[in-house]
Amino acid sequence: MFKPKLSVITIVYNNVRDIERTVLSVLNQSYSNIEYLVIDGASNDGTIDILRQYESRISKLVSEKDKGIYDAMNKGLALATGDYVLFMNSGDEIYASNTVERIFASGDDADIYYGETEMFDDAWQSLGQRRHKAPEAFTWNDFKYGMSISHQAIYIRKSLTEPYDLTYKLSSDIDWILKAAKRAKKIVNVKAVVAKYLVGGMSKKKHRQSLVERFSIFVKHYGLIPTIFNHLVIAFNLVFYYLRHRRTND
Repeated sequence: MFKPKLSVITIVYNNVRDIERTVLSVLNQSYSNIEYLVIDGASNDGTIDILRQYESRISKLVSEKDKGIYDAMNKGLALATGDYVLFMNSGDEIYASNTVERIFASGDDADIYYGETEMFDDAWQSLGQRRHKAPEAFTWNDFKYGMSISHQAIYIRKSLTEPYDLTYKLSSDIDWILKAAKRAKKIVNVKAVVAKYLVGGMSKKKHRQSLVERFSIFVKHYGLIPTIFNHLVIAFNLVFYYLRHRRTND
């Protein structure tokens, strides 16, 4: 039976309210071959006290100051020894206790596995699935109209990854996924919701900076003129979705 080792990486800083949900969603997986790495940015709000309660079940717990989101992610990536990596950051959850098992049962030896994401608001009430639906068959070209797979819903073979580009402070995950997708030979759509995502992260709080970074990343991968045209399509789709649902569900 195909049972690769999965490194799940959680980064957190001062999120005492949500961290336990995230940790339990990983520790309660029915799939046994999981390495769990938690990178805490020297939290001082009680987060570390919760993490210490589960330290015996966490493969590696690091608590120290970092230089931002992607510096913390790079620390986790450097420690990961799994065949695949998944980033499940504080506040988000693996969808169900059998999700990882289902993912690796969906196909052998893929370079990337991906699925859908369900969005949740600050009160942990479901907002439904993302506006950007995961493509039926994903290639690196599918991000040109927006990030159609969330970071929490993509499992990538570690050998295809490289450190996050710290030039980007809020959107480096898009660049990171695109680089890996360009190298991937076999990509499997598991055709299931695989992650729960808490809206309102740093990219929402600094939305304008995030959009500028995203535009720059898309220009790098797709070219300037196509990116300008594609953003007109993105803007039209966003307005149409908002008029129908009165929310964006990005």
